[in-house]
Amino acid sequence: MPVPTTDVLVVGAGPTGLFLAADLARRGVRASVVERADSLFPGSRGKGLQPRTQEVLYDLGVLDEIYAAGTTYPTMLAWKGDEPDQEWDMVKRGEPTEQVPFADGWLIPQTRTQAVLYARLRELGGEVRFGAGLTGLEQDADGVTARFEDGTAVRARYLVAADGGRSTVRKTLGIAMTGETVDPKPMLVADVRITPGAPVPDTHWHIWPKAQDGGVAFCPLPPDGGEGRLFQLAAQFTDESAVPDTSPAGVAKLLATRTPLREEHIAEVVWASDFRARAAMTDRFREGRVFLAGDAAHIHSPAGGQGLNTSVQDAYNLAWKLAAVLSGGPEWLLDTYEEERLPVAADILGLSTRIHRANADGRPAQRGEEVQQLGIGYRDAKLTRETRTGLADDALRAGDRAPDGHRGGTRLFDVFRGPHWTLLAVGEVPALPPLQEESIRTARIPAYEAYGTGVFLVRPDGYVGWAGETARGVETYLREVGAGAGSGG
Repeated sequence: MPVPTTDVLVVGAGPTGLFLAADLARRGVRASVVERADSLFPGSRGKGLQPRTQEVLYDLGVLDEIYAAGTTYPTMLAWKGDEPDQEWDMVKRGEPTEQVPFADGWLIPQTRTQAVLYARLRELGGEVRFGAGLTGLEQDADGVTARFEDGTAVRARYLVAADGGRSTVRKTLGIAMTGETVDPKPMLVADVRITPGAPVPDTHWHIWPKAQDGGVAFCPLPPDGGEGRLFQLAAQFTDESAVPDTSPAGVAKLLATRTPLREEHIAEVVWASDFRARAAMTDRFREGRVFLAGDAAHIHSPAGGQGLNTSVQDAYNLAWKLAAVLSGGPEWLLDTYEEERLPVAADILGLSTRIHRANADGRPAQRGEEVQQLGIGYRDAKLTRETRTGLADDALRAGDRAPDGHRGGTRLFDVFRGPHWTLLAVGEVPALPPLQEESIRTARIPAYEAYGTGVFLVRPDGYVGWAGETARGVETYLREVGAGAGSGG
């Protein structure tokens, strides 16, 4: 029988794979998603969305659904035994501004983020093939052939490994992941429903930093329609040789031993897992026609809420480049994925590790702008072209995130939203060149302090690719990057 073909095969239906497939679908790319498990991941694991990720999800058209399924972060409450003690905000609260409309992290269980992304993928005509375990792959000059446990195969122009920290694709390619153990002590994480009369209110994120055998954190999750109040449990073990009991009885016993809860207060253990915090990454994110994204390329301590966010933004960086090349753009665009995202992942691994170790006493320190990911940029990348000189130190430059704003009846994030490039004229600048409107949108706004004045070419992923005092030179840049070659460019 002939082998089915697709443009991009995405291996893994976690947040990375689902976002990538949905973003490719809205760019007109044929993408197929395969997942070894029989359903989407059921737990809350990566439960925080940072401000930059919220901007990305706004662009994909799903932020309203994300907000409906989540909530703001609760205040922390430290306990001494059975008595409440001190309160504080672990996450520094922010106020929305014109440039940064989403100022705070958003609490939403990973399973609900995935459900939103899956619904968007299906709305765009995509689907996930569940129960499809990868067994091998072969590459040649024209594509990749992937083989599965049921004896079937798929042929794709490109393949993206979004299959997590134990990535089968990465292992098949022989790409090593190197790093360090952030903390040798094991941890248990679980989603737990408690009875209405349990002595722990859902108004706070509770911690018992000095609990017997190791600290405990108990974070209320937004209601999901089930009976009982839902919390995420994170428990550390002081004994490095401990083997956490992830059974419902084991989770209930842990809570009864370390907190004011008793076993009869535990209505249900929805999901549970154990792990040791590690920080590791690969030395490359590409092998021929295969790309590594998300946890397949880098794994983090959960401290600081960076892992899922970094992974989704890997997909955001890669999707438009794959679409551009598939619609006729230059192949070298795909080299810029690793060039741009590998240093970002390395920096964030370091940040997550520092935050984890700073929490060694069991009480999380307050986190600020360093975890929001709004300062990530690509000023030194091959795709970046800054043609102006004499800029102030705090000036917006090519390679930076393009800020939001409202000027002249225009909201910039709405202008940028979609699969296109945007040529933005700010202030009194000469006429802009005629461009292919299908793939390059043109807009003008009055002078705006976030931009100053000039011409800014904003990439499909919301970063300034080219900047100049006038539009002179922008057409040459657009030809180099293949913009206008098709809807993905």
